[in-house]
Amino acid sequence: MIVLHHCVSARSFRPLWMLEELGLPYRLRVLPFPPRVHARPFLDDNPLGTVPLLEDGATRMTESAAMCQYLAARHGAGQLDVAAHDPAYGSYLNWLYMSDATLTFPQTLVLRYTHFEPQERRQPQVAQDYARWFLARLRAVDAAVQHGEFLCAGRFTAADVAVAYALQLAQHLGLDGQFPSAVAHYWQRLQARPAFQRALQAQHRAALEQGVDPTPSPDLRPA
Repeated sequence: MIVLHHCVSARSFRPLWMLEELGLPYRLRVLPFPPRVHARPFLDDNPLGTVPLLEDGATRMTESAAMCQYLAARHGAGQLDVAAHDPAYGSYLNWLYMSDATLTFPQTLVLRYTHFEPQERRQPQVAQDYARWFLARLRAVDAAVQHGEFLCAGRFTAADVAVAYALQLAQHLGLDGQFPSAVAHYWQRLQARPAFQRALQAQHRAALEQGVDPTPSPDLRPA
């Protein structure tokens, strides 16, 4: 049984959505955000104190984009993966790694220096600069989806799941109003996927069952 340690609508939503797309059995453990502060025993499972943590037998992973690639390759039977001999393989890998290193990372700085830091440590200029950074790099997504329904290989892949979380986070930050038209339509198509909707429902249901606040993690504000 695959176990996914998750915070509501955090980057761990990527592997959760993958699990739903692939129809795999899994157990979802929902933690309060941030778990390194509010669930200290979790440090015994993951010394970083971050989510996601994915356990699949002896395999333990902490990087969400890598989990997308792993689940597609190990458990997807080619559904969401792109084979190494496929001409789109390089593009597929590039999108997977871009999703976090280039698209999600600047938004975490926006979130931190707008909402998560104490008032005296907030940095509006840093937040504005990195919001612009994210929107500028979104041009790559815009160029791709102007010419196709998905990012690569002419079909929906794990790369779309990985990149879509950056769009999801942008929505929580109020940046989605600045999406180019093609990106906005792409994001709407992805949200309409049944597995995406199931993942939203699964995290909400599991949070309530496990006594965790179901508020999306990017929407939480320090007391």
